[in-house]
Amino acid sequence: KEGCGISFEGIDFAKEDTCKLIIALDCGVKDHEKVSYARQNGVDIIICDHHLPDPTLPEAIAVLDPKRPDCNYPFKELSGCGVGFKLIQAYNLKYQPENVNLFDLLDFVVVSIAADTVSVTGENRILAHHGMKLINENARVGFKAILDIVNSRKKLELMDLVFTISPRVNAAGRILHASYAVELLIERDKDAAVGKAQLIHDNNSDRQVIDKDITESALDIIEDENFEDKKAIVIYQPHWHQGVIAIVASRLVEQFHKPTLILTESNGLIVGSGRSVPGFDLHEAINACSEYVIQFGGHKYAAGLSMKKENIDDFIVAFHDIVEERILEEQLIPKIEIDAIVELEDINTEFYQMIEMMAPFGSGNHKPVFVTRNVKDTGNNGFVGKSHLKLHVSKLGQAPKSGIGFGMWDYIPYLRNKGVFDICYQMYLNEWNGQKNVEIRLKDLK
Repeated sequence: KEGCGISFEGIDFAKEDTCKLIIALDCGVKDHEKVSYARQNGVDIIICDHHLPDPTLPEAIAVLDPKRPDCNYPFKELSGCGVGFKLIQAYNLKYQPENVNLFDLLDFVVVSIAADTVSVTGENRILAHHGMKLINENARVGFKAILDIVNSRKKLELMDLVFTISPRVNAAGRILHASYAVELLIERDKDAAVGKAQLIHDNNSDRQVIDKDITESALDIIEDENFEDKKAIVIYQPHWHQGVIAIVASRLVEQFHKPTLILTESNGLIVGSGRSVPGFDLHEAINACSEYVIQFGGHKYAAGLSMKKENIDDFIVAFHDIVEERILEEQLIPKIEIDAIVELEDINTEFYQMIEMMAPFGSGNHKPVFVTRNVKDTGNNGFVGKSHLKLHVSKLGQAPKSGIGFGMWDYIPYLRNKGVFDICYQMYLNEWNGQKNVEIRLKDLK
């Protein structure tokens, strides 16, 4: 009801309950008016954010943001949760409370690193390493309950969190209320955690249905309105669920490789979420249209905004003009960065273990991508599940290799009609019935 981030309703609640301090996490660095309102009502605010600030900062008692121009903290890519963790570290250094182990909080930090796709380099890589160790060896009961529901028994990698824990935690806020996720994450009783985990798992299932419906509706609009000649996609439907429009924007960028904004209506305003393509600064593009916007914020590749209804048409025209003017043609072409050309015989346990020494993998430190040239279809390629390609290829004088191409079932006729082709892939360890095999996870072929 009150939207995302600091809200007037939240400040009023704090005042009524005689709370003297609000700590804003992953938001607040642009909330000038709300911070001033809090000050007028005797409520202090500490902002822990990692989004790009305005030239002037809100008048909070503290603004922690590594992207402040005057911030000399050496690592700039902390998640919003990571900035909050820095606040906790500083508190511990000053007050030295007893029986506090900050390592016990790193599972929260690593989930935020995965969910917000911040760069897994520098300090984030260290935080992610120890956070993954904690989740795999001694997961808190809330996370364990989620993993049990999705039947995850294997050793998790960072990107596994993106598909298991983070969508379910997010779904509570998108569908029902974020407090349900909070209650799960601080739960200490295993039996109670199971019920709470099931609730947000069901929220995620509902979110998936809504997400699918809105995505299909958006694809119909794109087809009807002929976005082919435009260099950006902007779609508005007043009835779309605000909680999933960011996910829909991501799906459309993945399919069409154009900067995308999805707009809907909430509390009498137009609100939107956007995603961009590599190299194009979405935040700056929205800033160039700021005369039509009430509020916006985010990163180079992801942003949110709100505006009055009467400004939507002018904003859409202005945004398209800015993208047309600034985007480079090569930024509209999807690319896969290749790390090395290898042979099928190189795909073995020893090589895989060497690669894993570079983990955890994520944004800024992607799992290596390889190419093998001139392979042949063995005749054993087929379907897995509803839409996945079961890959089985060979090359003269080398042992055949198998793998999977998610959502790539439509490549099967191409494989069967082609003599030799090149495959682009990553290596993964497949564990099944006690057996471990290094396999291919296909990204593309030609």
